[in-house]
Amino acid sequence: MIADVDAASILTGVESGVAYRYDLVWFLLLLIIPLFFVQEAAGRIGAVTGKGLGELVRETRSRRASLAIALPVAAADIASYVAEYAAIGLAFGIFGVPLYLSLPTTFVLHIALVARGKYIWVERILLGISAVFIVLVGSALMVRGILPDNPVYFSANPSFVFLLAANAGAVVMPFMLFYQSSATAEKVGSTVSGVRKETLFGAVVSELLMVAFLMLGAGMHANANLFTTSGAAAALASVGGWFLPYAFAVGLIAAAFLALVVISLGSAWGVVEALGLPRGRAFWVYVGESVPAVIIPFLYPHPLALVLLLMVALVFILIGPGILVGTLASDQHIMGQQASRGFWKAAYWVCLSSIVFCGVIALL
Repeated sequence: MIADVDAASILTGVESGVAYRYDLVWFLLLLIIPLFFVQEAAGRIGAVTGKGLGELVRETRSRRASLAIALPVAAADIASYVAEYAAIGLAFGIFGVPLYLSLPTTFVLHIALVARGKYIWVERILLGISAVFIVLVGSALMVRGILPDNPVYFSANPSFVFLLAANAGAVVMPFMLFYQSSATAEKVGSTVSGVRKETLFGAVVSELLMVAFLMLGAGMHANANLFTTSGAAAALASVGGWFLPYAFAVGLIAAAFLALVVISLGSAWGVVEALGLPRGRAFWVYVGESVPAVIIPFLYPHPLALVLLLMVALVFILIGPGILVGTLASDQHIMGQQASRGFWKAAYWVCLSSIVFCGVIALL
């Protein structure tokens, strides 16, 4: 779940701070609640059944249902890959590397790494780099007045509502549901109480990290322009000196690769599981979904604008997988005594509906 604070989420948090300083802190902390309840349901399914969502829906529902869930998962994957590649393009741009070099090179390294299956040790390295990155960013914050002027601020301004939806999309990404259930199913000795404790811890830490990145943005000038590489570098340097833009770029690349290689691969498994295909086919699904991620950033020249747009789109892509998780988690034939009911059932549906509502009002 800490890895869910990926490059796209980081950029969303920083832009939220630039645009509205600390006025969105309350909303980021509030998102701990839906993050916990939605991810808890996915993890509980994996702990009780010992199966990932794709495999479970194929066995308990019709083939039509399998196809219905595979399509939004594939769409979510593509949207997520595009967001990560756009962030990588922005990060390499800080080092002066143009898109026509950075994105194809990233694609080759990315796919080669997955093909070799050596991503476990890479995950550890990337987590280490991300941890150093967080420390560097934290040391660069040094922002005056960390409390918002209004503890619970809301505005009908379209840009404010759009950022609400973007942060909601960043908090519960569809592929995380599949990763959570599959990873929990694979973990020996998983229990429902253990899943809940780990998920709560992950939800709190994830959103505190998002608040930290919002604080970084709040320390920048109100007119800071993160939509261009030169603007982003200048804004970062204004907070932490000449070194911060490069530290930020390295951390952003690490966070993006962590999402690309580790988490998103789990959702490719979810697609083949739902379709009843051999696990080995996941690689080709993964490659096919990744190709648009190399092309689209060239067609859409503003990386941050593309990332924010995709974060809002993920809110709507979440609807299908979210409904599936909610119905499976409350099915007593599947979950037995651990089926959602009463408080847990109500909390799940209220949280999922709240996330979707954020996306709807952003379109109005």
